[in-house]
Amino acid sequence: MAYSEQLADRVRLAFGGRRDVEEKKMFGGVAFMVRGYMACGIVDETLMVRVSAEDGERYLREAHVREMDFTGRPMRGYLYVDPPGIRTAAMLRKWVARSVAHVESLPARKAKAR
Repeated sequence: MAYSEQLADRVRLAFGGRRDVEEKKMFGGVAFMVRGYMACGIVDETLMVRVSAEDGERYLREAHVREMDFTGRPMRGYLYVDPPGIRTAAMLRKWVARSVAHVESLPARKAKAR
């Protein structure tokens, strides 16, 4: 499964020059990590975002948003935002900001022993 490089470039811009964002190839797409947590990612032309389970329930009422069901079962706290929902830079920034706000609320990750 490939992912949209054009959307990846737009997501990079949406992070606004943050230096703590790491990219990892995952699930046939790309994930953007903040503080060691996956904040968002891209599968095909679709944005995947990580949000709190409570916020996720509310966001599902918005247009072009659906449950992430990558494994065939919906995953609480993860959503897909289809291309019409991220059409403009402002729309995309909103979703990136939501995902970053959530991962910044999580406890700091412990460094892995090497």
